[in-house]
Amino acid sequence: MSTLKILLLQIRKLDDPMRISEVTAFTDALDCSPEQISAADLINDPPSPEMLRSADLVVIGGAGDYSVPEGGPWLDQALDAMYSLYAKRKPIFASCWGFQAIAAALGGQVITDPQLAELGTLELFLTDEGKKDPIFGELGTPFLAHVGHQDTVVRLPNGAVRLAGTPLVENHAFCMSDAPLYCTQFHSELKVPLLKQRLRAYPQYTEQIAGMPVDELIGTLQETPEANSLMRRFMNHVFGIRDDVKG
Repeated sequence: MSTLKILLLQIRKLDDPMRISEVTAFTDALDCSPEQISAADLINDPPSPEMLRSADLVVIGGAGDYSVPEGGPWLDQALDAMYSLYAKRKPIFASCWGFQAIAAALGGQVITDPQLAELGTLELFLTDEGKKDPIFGELGTPFLAHVGHQDTVVRLPNGAVRLAGTPLVENHAFCMSDAPLYCTQFHSELKVPLLKQRLRAYPQYTEQIAGMPVDELIGTLQETPEANSLMRRFMNHVFGIRDDVKG
């Protein structure tokens, strides 16, 4: 574990207060040392080919103010990088915006629909495939996860295996049948303290999606140990690390 090189791909404005916080969240979720994680911003500081090549594991986080359906001049290059990583069978775990971007890069469809937006600690339900999956199967169903999205994946890529969903949004997690690639719409990397920090950094989303003040939503949050175990389970499975991960 101590020799693994991990690359975090971010897509955040330079003044986004969550840039550093996100690195902390992924470091904690992977239970690795800060020295093992290098961060590269797909818009402001794209990873070099050498960074992509030398990484043992790539993780992809949220986006703050950016959207796959809204796009921008940066999007094609970002999606090309993700497709290239998939084509090379690089181990990838993607969360939130990363989930949407991977889906789009591999031929799925992402839309913006306020009626499908979700925010808070929600119950997720495993699919039949999820119950049999070596990483998701031990979570049990339902399980709690932290969710925050306005964009939604409405069609998964060909070859994707749907693993979990909510009653409102069926595509909340998938893996690819031919590559070590897992993606979650929910934030498997976030625990309550960092989620509180993020909600207060983007208070407008709480009003828009949840229809309540930030502090009121914060009062409803619960810890999500099962979801928080996923990245470690993935890493251990891919790299054959013997480590009992408790949900």
